[in-house]
Parts: sequence; C-alpha cells; structure tokens
Amino acid sequence: MAAQRSIVICGGSFAGLALALALRQGLGADIPVIVTDPALAVRPSRDPRATAIVAACRRLFEALGVWDQVSDSQPILDMVVTDSRLEDATRPVFLTFAGEVEPGEPFAHMVENRRLIDALVARAEAEGIDLRATAVSTYDSRSEGVTVTLADGNVVEASLLVAADGARSKLRERAGIVTHGWDYDQSGIVVTVGHERDHHGRAEEHFLPAGPFAILPLTGKRSSLVWTENRAEATRITALGEAEFHDELEKRFGLHLGEIKALDNPRAFPLGYFVARSFVAERLALVGDAAHVIHPIAGQGLNMGLKDVAALAEVVVDAARLGIDPGQADVLDRYQRWRRFDTMAMGLATNSLNFLFSNESTLLRTVRDIGLGLVDRAPPLKGLFIRQAAGLSGEVPRLLKGEAL
Repeated sequence: MAAQRSIVICGGSFAGLALALALRQGLGADIPVIVTDPALAVRPSRDPRATAIVAACRRLFEALGVWDQVSDSQPILDMVVTDSRLEDATRPVFLTFAGEVEPGEPFAHMVENRRLIDALVARAEAEGIDLRATAVSTYDSRSEGVTVTLADGNVVEASLLVAADGARSKLRERAGIVTHGWDYDQSGIVVTVGHERDHHGRAEEHFLPAGPFAILPLTGKRSSLVWTENRAEATRITALGEAEFHDELEKRFGLHLGEIKALDNPRAFPLGYFVARSFVAERLALVGDAAHVIHPIAGQGLNMGLKDVAALAEVVVDAARLGIDPGQADVLDRYQRWRRFDTMAMGLATNSLNFLFSNESTLLRTVRDIGLGLVDRAPPLKGLFIRQAAGLSGEVPRLLKGEAL
C-alpha cells in the first residue's frame, strides 16, 4: 500500500527538481518522491544558458534551502527599455525600472542554469529524494492509482504522476491532451558576451523591429543575450563566422560597455506560444513547459513553471495532511483552477507585446512609445508592473512568499 502512495515526477530540470524538494519538505519521507530523467546521469550540468529568476521564485528557492547554494547569482538592480530601428544613431530610453520589490530585495537575479540545476540535484540527494537517470516509458492510470513503467524496466505504483518533461511532453501526448497556440516564425538567439566595462547590474531591453534584444547582467563583466530574430535571419546569423557574427552583434549591442566578445557559440531556439487545453488528466498533472510555452519577451517562461510547482505542491501537501489522496480529481482540479487563468493571461500579454513591438509600423511605434512614456511618469503604475514582473501579484502560493509548506 505504501508503494502506491509514491509520487513520480518525469523531468529532472528546474520544475521537476523544485517540485520534488517542495513535496519532500511538505510531506516528509512517508510518501516517496521519485524523479526520473536520463539527463540526471550528466553531472555536473553542461547547460550554458542563464535565466532571470524573479523575486517570488528566488523566495521559493530560499524556502527550499537551495538559494544559498547557488553561486554566481547576479542581482538585476535596474532596467532600461528602448525602442528604435537598427539603423538609428541613438536609442532613446522610454522606460526605466528600479530593481527592488522590497528594500534590499531586487526584483530579479540572473543565474547560470548549470549552477542552479547542480544546486537542486545536490539538495535533492541530501534530502533522500530518489533520483533515477531513466525515462518514463509508459503509464496506466485508473481511479485508485497509476502504474508507471520506467525505461529501465522498473515499475512504480503511485498516487500521482507529474509531467515536467518539457514542451514536447510525451506524457501529455500519451494522455491525449492537445495544445492550442501558434508559431511566431521567430527564433531566440542565446549567447554569453564579455565586455570591457562593468554593467553595474543593469538589464537592457532594446525593442527592434525584428523583436526584443535583451542584455541581461551576469557576474563579472559578462552579460547573457536573448536576441529575437526572424527564423531565417536567426539561422543565417548563428551560422556566421566569428568576425561576421561579431559585426552583427555590435550593430545591436553597441559600444556603451566597451569592446565586446562572444564567450560561447550562439544557439537559436524556435519561439512559439502554446497552452495545454487541460493541465490535468486522471492521476496526471502538467507543470512548466509541458503545460505552457510563452514568448521570452517578458522573461517569464521559467518563472511561470515555478509558479506551477508552488501551486501544485501546496494543493498536494494540503490534501495529504487532511488524509486525502493527493492524486484524486478534485485535488488536481484545484491546481488547474489556480494556474490556468494566470497562464492564459500571461501568454496573451506576451503575445500582444510581441505583436506591438516586433514590426516596422510607424503608427504602432508612436502609440507604444507614448504608452511607455506615460508608464515611466506614473510611479504607482510602474510599481504595479514591477510586482507583477516579480511574481508577487494575485493569489500567491506560500512558497512564492518564502514560507515553508
């Protein structure tokens, strides 16, 4: 009977590992938590990317005992937004944000993915969470539980299976959950850049006709770029030689931080928007990219997944403490009601921003620049935007407030 109370999480990246830690914290060792992912065999992590962790999600990692173990996190102390064409001689600043949601608490930090994943794995191992470097091969759900068959041949009887297996989720597909959305015909180019001068913790978002060009500060004289281009143009740019790529980079980055140099090979990722029609099925819950993918224009993709984690962990722990089976339908419905509206709202907001800014229209440019200027001159509205961006508006799960379950 005890084996049937296991919770299996398919996916060993940020969402899956954070959920495992949250469940262990709230449930103790009585309910086994198993994380499966072939990538768990690769240690230390080799992920070269970096991610903006907003204040609410930093609080989650703090509550889970992970944040202090993350080396090289860089606070974002302020942010500037510009709107221009590529050939414009100057880029006027239309909007600035101070970077604190509370005194001494920046609204976001930049973290190198590999550092955070390694810290999550180390914490999970210390907490006795069962990490298995294998995949979920298939599963069979029924009213009393779910039988999970792993690729290594092992079979686990569980009360709940969680799909944290990314945008191409095999578990979502097997459950017959369809998605709705669209492709943007854009790609996000990701590269780390070294520069001669200090960024002083400043993030920059340059809205260019092809899409946003974000410069996000890392520790030292380095920045992470998320550079949106038409897909064909992104393919061309990432295939360029070092000197030609530098020329394209310098056109967009500028020389305000002195000489610049790409520190790794640029990679392009296709951009799109989709939301699963349901975040739950029988004995199954979707979190992170398995449930939704949005445009990176607002830097909210990973943070949306961590909000899923905080909400699902809270409803599961609350149910288990009342003696309720955490995998039953009404528990999962509560999770879906909590997260679906917020996800749809954020997805539509990022889609609208992408439409508004990724174009050559003079009329739209005038409208958006007036709008940015009005926001910049309205401190209460700006403060509201900062709290929204920091993940601290609406019905916030306990973990996102920094409270233990």
